[in-house]
Amino acid sequence: MKNNLENIGVLGGSFDPPHKGHLYVSKKSIKNLKLKKVIWAITKKNPLKKKPFFSFKLRKKLCRKIIKGHKKIQLKHYEDKLKSKTSIALIKSLKNRHNYKIFFIIGSDNLINFHKWKNYKELLKMSNLVVFSRKGFDTKARKSVIMRHLKSKNIKFFKNLKIDISSTQLRTKIINGN
Repeated sequence: MKNNLENIGVLGGSFDPPHKGHLYVSKKSIKNLKLKKVIWAITKKNPLKKKPFFSFKLRKKLCRKIIKGHKKIQLKHYEDKLKSKTSIALIKSLKNRHNYKIFFIIGSDNLINFHKWKNYKELLKMSNLVVFSRKGFDTKARKSVIMRHLKSKNIKFFKNLKIDISSTQLRTKIINGN
C-alpha cells in the first residue's frame, strides 16, 4: 500500500434529477481541493426522503449524460454491494479498499439535518466535510445542531459560490409543466 493518500471527493445522493449544479460543485471540488476524482455515489432512494420522482435507471442515464467528457467524475452505485444505503457504509468501504483521503461533498441544505445521518460523528472522523453554499440555506446551516457540537477542523465551506438550482426545483417545474 502506498504511503501517500489519494484525495478523492464523494458526492452522494439520489440525483433526482441530476443537474449542472452537481457538475459545478464536482468541478470546483476537483480544482480547489486538488482531487484525483469525484465519485457520484447514486442511491436508489435517499433514506431521509420520500420515493424518488424519476426511475433509478433514468437517473443513472441522466447522470452519465451530464458527466460525459469529465474523466475525473465517475458515477458509481454501491448500496447493493454494501447492503446499505448509508454514507458511513460507503466511506468505510472506500477507506478499507483504497488509500483515500475522502472529501465528502454536500450542500448547506444537507448540513441542517446532518446530525440525523447514521453514525454522522464517525463519518466526520473518516472524511473531510465539504459544504457548498445553497441559496436560502446558509444561515440555518451555520446555526444547525451539527455546527454547535462540532470542531470545524475537518469542514471546508465554499462560500460565494451559491448554487441556485436544485433537483426539487426541477421536479416542481416538470410537475407544473414549466
